[in-house]
Amino acid sequence: NELVSHLEPRRLVVAGRLKPRLGAMQSLMQSMEHASAEQRTEMLERLEEMQLKDTLRMFNGLVERCFSECVTGFRSKALTAPEEKCVTTCANKYLKHSGRVGQRFGELSAQQNEAAAQQG
Repeated sequence: NELVSHLEPRRLVVAGRLKPRLGAMQSLMQSMEHASAEQRTEMLERLEEMQLKDTLRMFNGLVERCFSECVTGFRSKALTAPEEKCVTTCANKYLKHSGRVGQRFGELSAQQNEAAAQQG
């Protein structure tokens, strides 16, 4: 499927915001089946825009969370060694978590596609 290979599930995930985006993206994906080439191109552009917005939300969430948890002093432009270590650990955890949620989303999506194929 052109659309499925085009999507990267990890980009679809923003903690706590999966369901609203999931519904919108599934709706677009279902519409793709009966769409013209021009409509498919337009839908792919919309999906890419949604992915970009979700990626930016995820990045902003990471920055906000890690900054709030790790940066304690503002006397210097540079991070202290403990702050830097904290930010690195925080970012790694956040990205691993987001990756795992994205992986799980992909697994669930594949299961739904299999079930739909068996029924239809």
